[in-house]
Amino acid sequence: MARSATDTRPSEPVACPGAPPARRILVAEIGAAHGLRGEVRLRSFTQDPAAVADYGALTDEAGRSFTIETLRPAKDALIVRLAGISDRNAAEELRGRKLYVMRDRLPPPDDADTFYHADLVGLAVADRDGRALGTVTAVHNFGAGDLIEIAPPAGGAVMLPFTAAVVPVVDIDAGRVVVDPPAGAFEQ
Repeated sequence: MARSATDTRPSEPVACPGAPPARRILVAEIGAAHGLRGEVRLRSFTQDPAAVADYGALTDEAGRSFTIETLRPAKDALIVRLAGISDRNAAEELRGRKLYVMRDRLPPPDDADTFYHADLVGLAVADRDGRALGTVTAVHNFGAGDLIEIAPPAGGAVMLPFTAAVVPVVDIDAGRVVVDPPAGAFEQ
């Protein structure tokens, strides 16, 4: 049975006034200006790209708030108009800004085997015998299913399939996952 992790990215360790970085979720990045009236290209990191507009105001690293007024799909991005941005010069100044939403504004996962990347990153990893194996540092999907990346205490990285067979226990509240890794996966 496959588990899945939704396609929001974990927040980056940057300052955000009034909110610990671990509770912010990176949902989009502003790209190039589009046209002359202040629209920008937006790269959405949500499972449904247009859902980025459903979260209300988004904030950047400095705490500046942005509200999406209009949104339409384009090749490889969305074209959005942000409130208060009305010309190309203002739009160009926003290029590269990362936009976040607070974790508590995201809807709960659809089922018990679906998790947000941000909820998995940072969890302690142990085997079935309780031996500490490291910490989840990332969730990847290269097209063949989700993989969790684990940083063992000795360094390096181990990637395991994020399936119920390999990761039988995910306990977000306890801050841990239990894995049943293939033989030799954690041997140096």
